[in-house]
Amino acid sequence: MPSRLIEETTRWELLVDPGGRPGAENMAIDAGLLARADRTGSAFLRLYRFQPPCLSLGRNEPAAARYDRAAIARRGLDVVRRPTGGRAVWHEHEVTYAMAAPIATFGGLRGAYHAIHARLAAALHTLGVAATLAPDRLTARPPDRRGSCFAAPVGGEVLVGGRKLVGSAQVCEGRAFLQHGSILLAGSQEVVRLVSREPGAGSRETTLAAALGRPVSFDEVADAVIEAFGDVGAQHAAPRPSDGPTVRPSVFQDPAWTWRR
Repeated sequence: MPSRLIEETTRWELLVDPGGRPGAENMAIDAGLLARADRTGSAFLRLYRFQPPCLSLGRNEPAAARYDRAAIARRGLDVVRRPTGGRAVWHEHEVTYAMAAPIATFGGLRGAYHAIHARLAAALHTLGVAATLAPDRLTARPPDRRGSCFAAPVGGEVLVGGRKLVGSAQVCEGRAFLQHGSILLAGSQEVVRLVSREPGAGSRETTLAAALGRPVSFDEVADAVIEAFGDVGAQHAAPRPSDGPTVRPSVFQDPAWTWRR
């Protein structure tokens, strides 16, 4: 079956968690959904928040070299290393999305990256946002890029006025993939710069509040995303016990994981 047909016939199990969870718990849930997608072939769409606000680091970042651990501690920041790649993200005023599904759903990882961002852009259009996708010529990340995940776009990512609105990252496990990311409602990624060891680290993000000139709520964005994904099953306010993470939150709470590189 062509990948487009697979995508269009996929039924997404929906999990919405607007109340917010700590970073380690959120990452454990996402990792658990990835494991379940690989084991059962199910597909999940999860929309959630971080509470308290959290600094997340990419799986393969040399975090100890890039970020000042003492400065993070002085500021009392919650910090977690994601199971996915990419660079640091400050999670505060946002809708975080996570999708876990068989890789075949979109025909491949790159296809998934584009298709998911196209759906997100379509959702933002319904809110009146002139969202576009970064051209593929931006796929290769400049080797000297500094700052947060939002410092520079990659091909296929969601832009508004040339600035990045959605930051995403992927990982695969067996026959399934996880893609999750941050849709910025307001605020900034300034925290990343404040704890960075890299001179000149910065960010060029934009937010929905800036794009629309008004506050935008979690529920407003979540409803638009759900509508854009079409065939979505019953909604669960939080993961059910039977869907609980197969990865314990303690894995993501362990400094040996957070600061392993």
